[in-house]
Amino acid sequence: MGLRHLLAGAAMLVASAGAASAATITIATVNNGDMIKMQRLAPKWEAATGNKINWVVLEENVLRQRVTTDIATKGGQFDVLTIGTYEVPIWAKKNWLIPLDNLGADYDVADLLPKIRDAVSVSGKLYAAPFYGESSMMMYRTDLFQKAGLTMPEKPTWDFVTDAAKKLTDKSAGVYGICLRGKAGWGENMALLTAMSNSFGARWFDEQWHPQFDKPEWKKTLSTYVDLMKQSGPPGASSNGFNENLALFNAGKCAMWIDATVAASFVTDPKASTVADKVGFALAPNAGLGKNANWLWAWNLAIPAGSKKVEAAEKFIAWATGKDYAKLVASKDGWANVPPGTRTSLYQNPEYLKVAPFAKLTLASIDAADANKPSVQPVPYVGVQYAAIPEFQGIGTSVGQQFSAALSGGMTVDAALAAAQALTEREMTRAGYIK
Repeated sequence: MGLRHLLAGAAMLVASAGAASAATITIATVNNGDMIKMQRLAPKWEAATGNKINWVVLEENVLRQRVTTDIATKGGQFDVLTIGTYEVPIWAKKNWLIPLDNLGADYDVADLLPKIRDAVSVSGKLYAAPFYGESSMMMYRTDLFQKAGLTMPEKPTWDFVTDAAKKLTDKSAGVYGICLRGKAGWGENMALLTAMSNSFGARWFDEQWHPQFDKPEWKKTLSTYVDLMKQSGPPGASSNGFNENLALFNAGKCAMWIDATVAASFVTDPKASTVADKVGFALAPNAGLGKNANWLWAWNLAIPAGSKKVEAAEKFIAWATGKDYAKLVASKDGWANVPPGTRTSLYQNPEYLKVAPFAKLTLASIDAADANKPSVQPVPYVGVQYAAIPEFQGIGTSVGQQFSAALSGGMTVDAALAAAQALTEREMTRAGYIK
């Protein structure tokens, strides 16, 4: 009898210790497909750990605003944040993020794709764990290329793209040679145009932070883009972002589209695309200078310095960005729907490769992007399609508005570049970069 009481007491002690160590963590995330999936699967983590999750799900711009305000004031409202590669180096250097040193022995940090890992590390320390990653690539209609007697090179040049777009345009049939982003925004048209400018040897700033829009490389970039879109792009292109161009491509209206590698699974999905079985892939174009016009991005999970529940937060991040999570998604939704672009092992998995014909090119595109050396010339900033400085969001969107106006015919290429140069110089002087 005494032994039974002893055992019961021990069991109660263990149970109460478990209850005491359980925590409720608050996770701020963006309302997109992969994150919705993460919420759907999270009860498995809660059941396994005894922890609970309070979700704050927001539209991207609102998320960024709320999270930035909270972290800057060390408000401690959130324990896990969903942030982009843009924020990671800026916030880590301000000591706003906790380094992820305890993700567990089986996490396998070495399996993270080197380019993505570098983008979320500062001085060799991981400050965020990538949930999914992407670059950009060329997507094209194999049937239209065949009909026109054209062959897409594995590494197309801008000259080839310009020439092919003219030949592939059939306005009477509502088919346009190329679709590209035109909607103004640092993450919309400027993601494409900054990546494109890298391939032409342009850069946002020289090593003394002087803006470079008055240089010939930027003129070549913007002129090529505007001429290409006016000759071979769809009407109203200055209003088109990622989603609008995806809809056009899936409806059979675009012969070529250069955009995010994550789009590859959408354009080849017969449920969503009318041309699913007629899509080919190639690297984003180059201008013969050794750089492709492809970007580098990841959505990541990070812990703000204000969190009081670091241990539970780290456990969640290790679970959601670990190898077993990919297997869990595959068991529920199939390998084609696993979050892409973060781990080498995914691109060595025959089950994934079998259902993702775009996988190898996605990996090659991510590998070709270099956040530390984005352009042909040296730069003082980190980032491929953005400069990782706090001022970039505002400046990038303002410049995007000038370039969108050049595309719509509201101003000339020269006027747009002059306006971009003036406003960027003004902001960089005000912020103290230029003396």
